[in-house]
Amino acid sequence: MAEGLVNGLFKNRFEAFSAGTEKTFVKPHAIEALKGINIDISDARSKLTTEFRNTEFDIVVTICDNARETCPFFPGTKELVHKSFRDPSEIQGNEKEKLEAFISSRDEILFWLKEFLPSTL
Repeated sequence: MAEGLVNGLFKNRFEAFSAGTEKTFVKPHAIEALKGINIDISDARSKLTTEFRNTEFDIVVTICDNARETCPFFPGTKELVHKSFRDPSEIQGNEKEKLEAFISSRDEILFWLKEFLPSTL
């Protein structure tokens, strides 16, 4: 969701790439949560960090504690930032409760991005 938020709302100043250490899939609840604020990530795909091993980034952000521990080193990165968010996919409940967890995470990430990104300029 963080990639979708950055690329959907801040695309004129930033470009985000999301990746993990394990290949999964883009969660339908994440697609639905972002659709609620007119961001379409329906064609997004799960990517591994190895796809970016030769890419230089200005900033690498990890957004969960597991990622912080397992994130590879990206040479040339100017800044490494960690911000821990609860993983909404771990929420148990019915479909409405799961979607609400993704919407809550979306809003938390968005709030943080609005605070963090201006400080990187």
